Amino acid sequence: MLKRIFDLLSSLTVFLLLLPITLLIALLIIADSKGGVFYKQERIGKNGKPFLLWKFRTMSVNADQLGLITVGGRDPRVTRVGYYLRKYKLDELPQLINIMLNDMSVVGPRPEVKKYVDLYTKKQQQVLQVKPGLTDLASLNYLNENELLGKAKNPEKTYIEEIMPAKLELNLEYIEKQSLAYDLRIIFKTISKIMS
Repeated sequence: MLKRIFDLLSSLTVFLLLLPITLLIALLIIADSKGGVFYKQERIGKNGKPFLLWKFRTMSVNADQLGLITVGGRDPRVTRVGYYLRKYKLDELPQLINIMLNDMSVVGPRPEVKKYVDLYTKKQQQVLQVKPGLTDLASLNYLNENELLGKAKNPEKTYIEEIMPAKLELNLEYIEKQSLAYDLRIIFKTISKIMS
């Protein structure tokens, strides 16, 4: 209950404070490329329940049909404005709506698409016992994930066999240690990493 109150108050406060910035981002996206301002994708949430994850659109329309993972720092599907939104994680801001809708928490395992969730082992499925989050330990440890995949001969194989299992181990570690104090530490580390 305390975590939900924190999630609701913090997401609403940040949403209102950053409203002018989100409006500016929306205008930049419209001016930069064809398509809508937002990108919505089905992800798997707590207890395996699907939900629509909101992001600012950073790719050309229908780019996800060419692959679900982003490869390299300059994936050709990413728009000019989208590159900077991704670099500074601003494309994730609309997920404040997901938090207010109770689909997500501020801190928790990042939600995955069904294609990859279907590959989880029984142990890895434990990450679905908690609400997914806007940030987590795995995000902090794999801020350069796109670059790692860009260097791989087979990016999807590398993601499935190396990166995804490592991230899930960090998520399981988070579940064991989770508390409001631990969440606050992860939030401050996330802000520090993005600003550096």
